[in-house]
Amino acid sequence: MIRLTLPLLALGLASCANAETAPQSTPVAAEKSFRDRLPSEEIVYFVLPDRFENGDTANDLGDFTGGRLETGFDPSHKGFFHGGDLQGLTQRLDYLENLGVTAIWFAPIFQNKPVQGPKGDESAGYHGYWVTDFTRPDGHFGTREEFKTFVDAAHARGMKVYMDIITNHTADVIRYAEGDETGYAYRSLGDYPYSTRGGLNGEPINNGFSGHEDSSEENFARLTDPTYAYTPYVPEAEREVKVPAWLNNPIYYHNRGDTTFTGESSRQGDFVGLDDLFTEHPRVRDGMIEIYCGWVRSTGIDGFRIDTARHVDPGFWQTFVPALEACSEEAGIPNFHMFGEVASEIPTAGYFAEYTRRDKLPAVLDFAFAAAMREVLGRGEGTHVLSTLFEGDVLYEGGVETALTLPTFLGNHDVGRFSTLIKADMPDISQEELLARVKLGHAMMLALRGSPVIYYGAEQGFVGDGNDQLAREDMFPSKTAVYNDNRLLGTDATTADSNFDENHPLFRLIAEFSQMRRAHPALLRGRQVVRHYEQEPGIFAVSRFDPGDGSEYLAVFNTSGEVQQANVTLGYDARLFEQLAGACPAAVTAPGSATFSLPAFGWAVCRVAETAE
Repeated sequence: MIRLTLPLLALGLASCANAETAPQSTPVAAEKSFRDRLPSEEIVYFVLPDRFENGDTANDLGDFTGGRLETGFDPSHKGFFHGGDLQGLTQRLDYLENLGVTAIWFAPIFQNKPVQGPKGDESAGYHGYWVTDFTRPDGHFGTREEFKTFVDAAHARGMKVYMDIITNHTADVIRYAEGDETGYAYRSLGDYPYSTRGGLNGEPINNGFSGHEDSSEENFARLTDPTYAYTPYVPEAEREVKVPAWLNNPIYYHNRGDTTFTGESSRQGDFVGLDDLFTEHPRVRDGMIEIYCGWVRSTGIDGFRIDTARHVDPGFWQTFVPALEACSEEAGIPNFHMFGEVASEIPTAGYFAEYTRRDKLPAVLDFAFAAAMREVLGRGEGTHVLSTLFEGDVLYEGGVETALTLPTFLGNHDVGRFSTLIKADMPDISQEELLARVKLGHAMMLALRGSPVIYYGAEQGFVGDGNDQLAREDMFPSKTAVYNDNRLLGTDATTADSNFDENHPLFRLIAEFSQMRRAHPALLRGRQVVRHYEQEPGIFAVSRFDPGDGSEYLAVFNTSGEVQQANVTLGYDARLFEQLAGACPAAVTAPGSATFSLPAFGWAVCRVAETAE
């Protein structure tokens, strides 16, 4: 595609010369209690506690002593602990409140194995996904009391708190006698059935066990020997490292070697070496319910983001979800939200919807939205991609009502930052155009259906170099060279500085759109109808309808690097517009049609202010 330099006019929130005269959104007269808000009403901030703010340097080493390989602390290395903690999160709640955040989702805070990996390629559990103790926060982050203080302080500001939880695996502790520590090839159900030790020609074991499809206690009582594929063992030094204690028994793990992320291994194999829980086992199901109900009861949290959900058997979710819904209701927490990670780059809904129908997950992270936005704003696809995406909303269990609750996002800690993804697709892009595309992406996410998720640092123009560790920069002054060599979007700062600038152009944009979204129920949870799309980069438009009085709003976007004009259909009774953001026409062109002219990467959000009698 042809890449054009962005006119400076398109960089502001209003995307037009009359931005400063645009009417401001008025707060809702009586905002509901945060406990009563629906998931679709939230503006979520996703943060890795280790990389946000270091409120207490005394816990930088966690509960360990020694060097970096013992404690996991090395702020100069992108894959080790850097010092951020719960106290730091609590200290910065005002910043998040000013951004317009209504819910905070943070990476797992459970006690992790501090360091794992082959010699010379070690990294630390700063991200939280290598759990050893599911019952307490990691010492690097703080104490149970500090976690409860954080939750209470967030609630006092009307913010919900979503925990990131893991049921698929634990830290890499179990070893196999047959292999080496560089990895273990997956051993399939066909070649290594539960009925023989170490393969088809091995001696009979687990007499009467009829396989994992039958999750009854009677069946699993017959599974007594875990050596059907490999011979698992736990090193003496880590024999009792996992909490609760039942997690230390290899019988509660699949023990089939490393997943290839295809076929049966996707659910039966070890996720990058991590010990894969036997989630079909009734003891594992009961144990996970006990763990997470305990967190709900003791802390009053408001929901779970569920890690690696697609790698867990559907029967587990069909048991776990209703149990946690009942647990949260008993704890007096209405609208407890659970959304699963089903990672894929497919820009359509079908694959993701099956996890709400078959597995009965209430919602999934909207990876399809993220993929479609990258197609449109990074790869030069037409806006028809978004229309196709939203047409698939009917496929989710509960249809379009469920689609409203899906957490939408642009980038994250695994796939990389949105700015990084666009740079990968458009390596010659200027900083100015990159900023404009990133701003447009956030404007669209905050106006379209779903529950928008801001990845921490996006509001400060963070520009990573890749995915995973390269997308997990520090908000507090960083000592990591591979982070500090990037100039941030919209500023001359780098990650070597503290980056909590509330005047940053991206911060201001997100804050203004968040205020607008919260002031207008149509933009929070209103029905969405696609009004205009094109086969090339250009105009995309939707109507959103107030769930109370049915009033119509138009959100119109230009994904092109040139000025674009389009006649957009809308309700035939519309006459005049109120401008909420961008360049709205004063009135319709004719009943049922309004002409929009938008600058490069511009937008308009308009409320129908007067209708025909």
